[in-house]
Amino acid sequence: QVQLRESGGGSVRPGESLRLSCIVSGDHSRNSCVGWFRQAPGKEREGIAAVFTGTGRSYYADSDKARQFDISQDHAGNTVYLQIEGLQAEDSGIYYCAAGPSGNACYTGEYAYRSWGQGTQVTVSS
Repeated sequence: QVQLRESGGGSVRPGESLRLSCIVSGDHSRNSCVGWFRQAPGKEREGIAAVFTGTGRSYYADSDKARQFDISQDHAGNTVYLQIEGLQAEDSGIYYCAAGPSGNACYTGEYAYRSWGQGTQVTVSS
């Protein structure tokens, strides 16, 4: 069983940055995918980015996400980070990380992930 724990959320002002962390533990393969997702109030959860922990290769849901977010991992692949730049009110929500098996690539759809963290709240307000 894989456990994931997010941290780093909080309340920030528009334009500020945050770095979220996801600690992955348990029965976690060195070669797997870890993704970041967010759920804004009243909206469905959406994928942001994913990383293949074997090599550190990153994947983004779209080009807009690639400009604003940066996914990375530590050397051991046990902690995955999400750097968020230029936060705006619409970025508020709960940010989740998730782990799943890898195939030929990592994906940013929920279907690809089996284990989820509890989430960390990000609130952007002036």
